[in-house]
Amino acid sequence: MNQLSVKIVSLIEQARQQVARASNTTMVHTYFAIGRLLVEDMQKGELRAEYGAELLKQVSADLSAHFGKGYSVQNLERMRSFYSVYANSSNELRNSEVIQKSSNALRILIDGQKTVNLLPLSWSHYLFLLRIDNEAERQFYEIEAYRNQWILKELERQFNSGLYERLLLSKDKDAVFELATKGQLIANPNDLLKEPLVLEFLGIKEETTYSETELETAIINKIEMFMLELGKGFFFGGRQVRFTFDEEHFFVDLVFYNRLLRCFVLIDLKIGKLKHQDMGQMQMYVNYYDRFVKQEDENPTIGIVICKHKNEAVVELTLPNNNQQLFATKYQTVLPSKETLKQLIEKRI
Repeated sequence: MNQLSVKIVSLIEQARQQVARASNTTMVHTYFAIGRLLVEDMQKGELRAEYGAELLKQVSADLSAHFGKGYSVQNLERMRSFYSVYANSSNELRNSEVIQKSSNALRILIDGQKTVNLLPLSWSHYLFLLRIDNEAERQFYEIEAYRNQWILKELERQFNSGLYERLLLSKDKDAVFELATKGQLIANPNDLLKEPLVLEFLGIKEETTYSETELETAIINKIEMFMLELGKGFFFGGRQVRFTFDEEHFFVDLVFYNRLLRCFVLIDLKIGKLKHQDMGQMQMYVNYYDRFVKQEDENPTIGIVICKHKNEAVVELTLPNNNQQLFATKYQTVLPSKETLKQLIEKRI
C-alpha cells in the first residue's frame, strides 16, 4: 500500500470512529428520551402496575412491528429505568463545560424539549451502571469510565475489584463525598493509595508459592494492567533500576513517574510480612532519588512498599509524623469480596 493510500485509509477509519461515537451518543440520548415519555405516560396512569405492564406490551408490539428487534418489553423497561435513575442525577462530569460543548449538538428534541442530561458513555456502559444500587458508587464509576476511557470490560473489572470501596478505605470521611461527585482526584501522594491492590490479572493463585522475582516478572508481563491498577498518570521507568552509593550497588524493584504529581514513584515488592527494615530501605531509596535524581522543579519522591501482609503498628512507628513520602499497602492475587470491603467501610463510619 502506498503512502497516499495509507493516509486515505487512516482518514476513513477516523471518520468511521467519529460516526460511531456520534451514533452511539445519539442512541443513548434517544433511549433516555424514550424512557422519559414512558415515565410521563405511566404517571398519567397513576403509576398502576397493571397499566404500566400493558402499556409496555403495547408500545413494544408497535415499535417491533415498525423497527424490528431491539424494543422488547425488557428493553423498554431498561429505558424507563435509565431515565428514572439519571433524570435528576448530577455530578461534576455533567457540569463539565467540555462535555456540554461536545454533547450540545447531539441532544435529542422530543416534543420540542431538549434532554437535560449529558450522557457520554455507551448504552452498554449504562446498562451495567444501572445494576449499581448505591448512587454515589454509580456516579463514581460513571465519572471514572469516561475520564479513563474504560471499555466495558475494564469497567466491569474495576467494579468487580471493588475500586470504589478500596479508595474509600484509604480516605477520610470528608473525602467520601468528593469521591462520589468528582471521581478520583490525584492532588497529593495519599490519593495514589488503594487498600488492597488487586492483582488477579497476574494469574497467580492465592495458595501458590512464588518468589519476589517471580511476582515482579508477572507484573512486568502485565505492566499495562498493573499501571491501570496503580491509578492515573503513571509512566514506567524501569525494573531493577540500579544506583550506586559509596561503592555499593542498590536495586529498586520498579520505578515509575507520575505526571499528575510530577514526581518519581519507587516500588518495592515483598511477598511476606512487612518489617520495619523494609520501610527503612525504602526511605534510603527515596532519599537518594530526592538528592541525586529528581530535578529542582519536581516534587519529592514517593516510595511504596507493596506487601502480602502489613502490620499497621509497624508502619506507624517506623514512619515520621506528617509523612507524605513513604507508604505501605497490601496486595492480593484474587478479586476481593465486595461484601467484605463494605463491612470494613462500615466499621470505619
